[in-house]
Amino acid sequence: MKAKIVLALVVVAWSILGLAQELAAQGSSRERALAALGQLSESFEALSERVKPAVVQILATGYQPLQQGAAAGTGLLARRQVGGSGVILDPDGYIVTNLHVVEGASRIRVRLAFPAEETAPGRSILKPQGKVVGAQVVGFDRETDLAVLRTEEGGLPYLDLGDSDEVTTGQLVFAFGSPLGLENSVTMGIVSAVARQLRPEDPMIYIQTDAPINPGNSGGPLVDAGGNVIGINTFILSQSGGSEGLGFAAPSNIVRNVYQQIKASGYVRRGEIGVHAQTVTATLAAGLGLARDWGVVLGDVYPGSPAQRAGLKIGDIVLALDGKIMENGRQFDVNLYRRPLGATVTVEVLRGEERLSLPVTVLERPDDLNRFTPMVRPEENLIPRLGILAVDLTPRVATMLPRLRTRSGVVVAARSPDAVYGHAALAPGDVIHALNGGSITSLAQLRAALEGISVGEPVVLQVERQGKLQYLAFEME
Repeated sequence: MKAKIVLALVVVAWSILGLAQELAAQGSSRERALAALGQLSESFEALSERVKPAVVQILATGYQPLQQGAAAGTGLLARRQVGGSGVILDPDGYIVTNLHVVEGASRIRVRLAFPAEETAPGRSILKPQGKVVGAQVVGFDRETDLAVLRTEEGGLPYLDLGDSDEVTTGQLVFAFGSPLGLENSVTMGIVSAVARQLRPEDPMIYIQTDAPINPGNSGGPLVDAGGNVIGINTFILSQSGGSEGLGFAAPSNIVRNVYQQIKASGYVRRGEIGVHAQTVTATLAAGLGLARDWGVVLGDVYPGSPAQRAGLKIGDIVLALDGKIMENGRQFDVNLYRRPLGATVTVEVLRGEERLSLPVTVLERPDDLNRFTPMVRPEENLIPRLGILAVDLTPRVATMLPRLRTRSGVVVAARSPDAVYGHAALAPGDVIHALNGGSITSLAQLRAALEGISVGEPVVLQVERQGKLQYLAFEME
């Protein structure tokens, strides 16, 4: 009997000991989990402290082309006040943001982040607002909706551009900016998709993220866990107007190309060979009886282009560009963008059952004619008697119109809201070379010539439009 009692006590003791060890292990596990969570939080805090000093708030006031209503796309301007975000990429004050944040701005101010200071007991958690400084547009690129600004401030904190080709779906990311004017906010999420193309054949792709992005975040950086900029927050898709987890950022490798070109020359140049390259789909391949249902097909070969002179034809299937396999139309276009102007590329195509390798010369692609809009200020560039805003044809402006036949004159940047000349309307990108037979070489000369014309008298402008000279005739209003 005693033996049984002793055995029972031993069993109970071992059970208690095992339970105690299990509880101790559970407690240790919880402590480790809490410690890991604390370390993760500290990592986020350190990342935020590293990134925030290089993020700026942008305050832009000015004019922009009308985007809605019957006047949309006509070059008419409307006054606006916009807030957005930007990121410093160079200690000398170079800032990248979205073009739509500063487009048409006559005045741009940048609110720098308040300098980081050591914390001390009793110090208020409410920090003073950062210094507001002026900034100028160095250049912009409408296709990517990117702009580069510069402020005269030096020795600024900055961030590095990461490699967006290394970004993966599910990766942790952070969006910084000033949503709805709330300066230097940060949100967290993951990468939802790495190469989102919103429209078929769209040359631009985006990183999609569910990190909350709202109006005012535009132009701010999307950073990885290492604090590298992997994208520039550009827009959201929303039915409510607020964040619904569908945010899109321009990939850093695209940003780098645009930023470096603008910083070097103020202008983005892209090469082309004079074709319209389309992605082959199963339906397109079946309808045209193509040899394969993927890749790139030439939907058009422009008359007189290098492609036509090289022998490329509509319907050719592009197999490779300089030996690199082409899988979609965007890839083909983008691979031409960075080629030096005047360089020769080899395009390998399939025509029926015949494989051809054709050398083609790369030329500069004509750009968007509305790119001059951010250069104008109504008080300096308005020509009220013609209803336009214009700029002198300087050497820098001339580089943006590579097919000019005469390198002097006045360039139309935009139409003003009170433009009244209908069929004779001037369009953005037009170059005015002469008025009633007299040469025009500057804004001052154009204004002086117009002052000598009375209401009802004839006005004949010699205008160069996309490389072609023509006359525009009307009576002065």
